[in-house]
Amino acid sequence: MSTPFPFTAVVGQDDLRLALLLNAVSPAVGGVLVRGEKGTAKSTAVRALSALMPELDVVAGCRFSCDPDSPDPACPDGPHEPGAFETRPARMVELPVGASEDRLVGALDIERALAEGVKAFEPGLLADAHRGILYVDEVNLLHDHLVDLLLDAAAMGASYVEREGVSVRHAARFLLVGTMNPEEGELRPQLLDRFGLTVEVAASREPDQRVEVVRRRLAYDDDPAGFAARWAGEEAGVRQRIVAARELLPQVRLGDGALRQIAATCAAFEVDGMRADIVMARTATALAAWAGRTDVLAEDVRQAALLALPHRRRRNPFDAPGLDEDKLDETLEQYSGDDADGDEDPDPDGPGGGGGQPAPDSGPQGDGGSAAQPEAGEGGQPQASGAQEQSAVRAAEPFRTKVLSVPGIGEGAAGRRSRARTEHGRTTGARRPRGTLTKLHLAATVLAAAPHQRARGRSGPGLVLRRDDLRQATREGREGNLVLFVVDASGSMAARQRMSAVKGAVVSLLLDAYQRRDKVGLVTFRGTSADVALPPTSSVDAAAARLESLPTGGRTPLAAGLLKAHEVLRVERLRDPARRALVVVVTDGRATGGPEPVALAGRAARLFAAEQVASVVVDCESGPVRLGLAGQLAGELGGTAVTLDELRADSIAGLVRDVQGTSRRAG
Repeated sequence: MSTPFPFTAVVGQDDLRLALLLNAVSPAVGGVLVRGEKGTAKSTAVRALSALMPELDVVAGCRFSCDPDSPDPACPDGPHEPGAFETRPARMVELPVGASEDRLVGALDIERALAEGVKAFEPGLLADAHRGILYVDEVNLLHDHLVDLLLDAAAMGASYVEREGVSVRHAARFLLVGTMNPEEGELRPQLLDRFGLTVEVAASREPDQRVEVVRRRLAYDDDPAGFAARWAGEEAGVRQRIVAARELLPQVRLGDGALRQIAATCAAFEVDGMRADIVMARTATALAAWAGRTDVLAEDVRQAALLALPHRRRRNPFDAPGLDEDKLDETLEQYSGDDADGDEDPDPDGPGGGGGQPAPDSGPQGDGGSAAQPEAGEGGQPQASGAQEQSAVRAAEPFRTKVLSVPGIGEGAAGRRSRARTEHGRTTGARRPRGTLTKLHLAATVLAAAPHQRARGRSGPGLVLRRDDLRQATREGREGNLVLFVVDASGSMAARQRMSAVKGAVVSLLLDAYQRRDKVGLVTFRGTSADVALPPTSSVDAAAARLESLPTGGRTPLAAGLLKAHEVLRVERLRDPARRALVVVVTDGRATGGPEPVALAGRAARLFAAEQVASVVVDCESGPVRLGLAGQLAGELGGTAVTLDELRADSIAGLVRDVQGTSRRAG
């Protein structure tokens, strides 16, 4: 086994180390989500924590790590006889992004369960992580249904496996740690709320600290064992402090004064529900125990708020997590006072002061078809073809959009936009399993086995089952798509009020893409060329930021924009062939600049139609004179056109509009 980087040798990242240590002291805090840019030692710090966790006594031979002093009465390996136990280090189990549901929660042997009535259960990663650490790197890339299972188990302390009436339950209490790079996409707000604490990490901008990071990392890479030995004393000290804090935790008193501060703080920041209050209370108690105190102080409440509230006060996906510390201090001051028993707070400068911050100077290393027309301004008035570039304008208020979906049935990543064959959803039929059976279709299995019972010598009530009889349920759900925005930023779109409305519409579509778990990309065109403003990504936040800063002006190289989008799709098919694309062209349909711009745009559009790429044109034409060029472009693309007003979900055009592909019209 490789030697982990010592936790106490990590440089800086005080909030990250404190959040991890608090969860080690009190797993009831609910885990920690670590958000930050790449190369900020998120994974290094998490892996280093496992070496600090106290050793465990477990029932000998139990695959579920039962505590010999209080074994789980429902343990699948039980009942356990008293006495026999073994001591081993706490485990750190890593959940890969591509893991299956059975790998996470475990699997039943369906064939034995039906034929013999035996609950033959193979434990999953949740069982391995019981009483240890479950680490999910890039948790924002994990499929939603796996995140739901993971967080449900963390909340209930148990995992349930159900297969066609046969069920198994086992204890699953673990310290849940997730890391993510926000540039690669966000978690849904309701999933963010399920993590007890969240910390933001970033690389230091102080040269001296960066030098120390590099120095320690190079020393570790040269001699991992020797480097770890030099920090063994500090590691042992922190390990002993965790044990002492765990023993002290039941004695910590959370007075009415601290509780009032917690409730007032959560109310002041308008967080939803009561989970924030409970997490803050548990965090403040753990902070006091970590600091060696039996009373919760105001600084504990303040530190708990900084760790537990920022990710819970996001009102939409583009809000950055954060907390107004001045407002926090005002709220705490307003509700400050003596504790319920009238005792004054102990001296915060004493040995237990400081809100439980870890000792300074430790911190991680980088882990590790339209006619040519003159450009027109607002109201359809012509303007010079070489219109000057205008500064970026802010997007108008977003609104709820119609659902734009891709026709047909796909097999892409789970999401909420278009129809797809998925592991989760309504059952639509049955087939022979390809590989491991995951979802049994019971009726189809019985029908396949029934004609052969006499030939197989059946004499009793049981069903004689063979592997060839098993049938996999086919299910239909929803998939996430690649929504590629192709935005016209030319002079014909440059009127400030008009461009603000256009940006508001695109931001609205981005919000819809976020909620439906799509990947998004952004191509813009103006002047003489087109640019990929954002390659396909799961981060709609990044797309919104690029759109907000988009300047306008110049001619309209529509053909260049379409060809650039076609190239982006070609490359993306190689990377993710199962994910289907939806191209959203935001334009008034004009094409100018260069030789034969109209013919070139038509040929470029027909490339999408030939490949049956689903597309929609958002018609941005305004003013009393309307040329209908966006509708002609939609016809060339083999898609459909909607106006900005029709894009709204509450418009009279209806609530749902499917993108019409070439194949559907041909039918």
